[in-house]
Amino acid sequence: MTKPLDGIRIIDFTHVQAGPACTQLLGFYGADVIKVERPGAGDVTRSQLRDIPGADALYFTMLNGNKRSLTLDTKTPEGKEVLEKMIKVSDVMVENFGPGALDRMGFSWKRIQELNPKMILASVKGFSDGHSYEDLKVYENVAQCAGGAASTTGFWDGPPTVSAAALGDSNTGMHLAIGILTALMQRQKTGKGQKVSCSMQDAVLNLCRVKLRDQQRLDKVGYLEEYPQYPHGSFTDVVPRGGNAGGGGQPGWVLKCKGWETDPNAYIYFTIQGHAWEPITKALGKPEWATDPAYMTAEARQDKIFDIFATIEDWLKDKTKYEAVDILRKFDIPCAPVLSMKELAASPDLRKSGSIVEVDHKVRGKYLTIGSPIKFSDLEIEVKPSPVLGEHTDEVLADLGYSADDIAKLHTAKAV
Repeated sequence: MTKPLDGIRIIDFTHVQAGPACTQLLGFYGADVIKVERPGAGDVTRSQLRDIPGADALYFTMLNGNKRSLTLDTKTPEGKEVLEKMIKVSDVMVENFGPGALDRMGFSWKRIQELNPKMILASVKGFSDGHSYEDLKVYENVAQCAGGAASTTGFWDGPPTVSAAALGDSNTGMHLAIGILTALMQRQKTGKGQKVSCSMQDAVLNLCRVKLRDQQRLDKVGYLEEYPQYPHGSFTDVVPRGGNAGGGGQPGWVLKCKGWETDPNAYIYFTIQGHAWEPITKALGKPEWATDPAYMTAEARQDKIFDIFATIEDWLKDKTKYEAVDILRKFDIPCAPVLSMKELAASPDLRKSGSIVEVDHKVRGKYLTIGSPIKFSDLEIEVKPSPVLGEHTDEVLADLGYSADDIAKLHTAKAV
């Protein structure tokens, strides 16, 4: 099957998570992603958090499927020549080096344009160009703090908390992938390449836009009625941490189910939406609440919201999270079981949809990885295992026109 990005060649100069997440997604959709790595070392995540001695770590394998691995030392004249040839015949270069690294390699944006005016140079950054923190090294949790996520996550009587979701890393990679695809579409119209970048701070902030909404509302009226602090608590001049509150105008909370004493995930998330109030009262066996003025509206319920959650939790005490959701879904009540990674890994639904995929690696054997989160009606996604270090070096060099003798010389010169 012809894939949407067939014929698009990507030079992948990224490492760790944000950049590799971006390029892997493009690889899923047909791009030829050539991961350029240091000879003898490769991406640092190949050896981070290893579970099998001598095999690439899951940290690497789960972010670098559907790619070819080329080892290349760009500090050597021969290595620079190889990279120049790659740039001339490629469409996109993706990098997450520190500021100025490409310039020091001899591949400034001006030089890249000279080699290939159609090249798109895509960069993951910690902060946007010109930001006062532009030179600051950024990792996942740093980005979450700088982008506003940590200050609004957790409980009001505790410190800021980071999320387990990769809001700084994989999220930035997804944003950059959109930027690359947009630049490719624009190139079809203009014939010219361009620079594309996404900062980790900006990507986190984009997912926290409702909190920026709340800051402006708080500035205007001094309180936020959908937060647990209203009406009995107090507000400062900044958006507070709301615990498990939804933040979208539909009060919600994580509630205990049967077995919570021994199972740390025996909980459901229960949301009280206005239109679902009457079905909720029926499900709970509290039909009188549907017509009681003290409970009929969201505003009337807010000062009693935790009493209501306590009543729901009492109803849940003899039901597992799965039993509870099976009952509540019949009433069209927004809810979900709190699912552990172990439960998700075993989910037949996620296997069937291709959201979780088992692949077979030539060294480590079978492992689970994340498939395409985006589904298509007319595109089948094939998820391939990650390459071993330098697995495709000779193949890529041959694609560039190097003869067998030339390739041997590059190996002798330790350029590859």
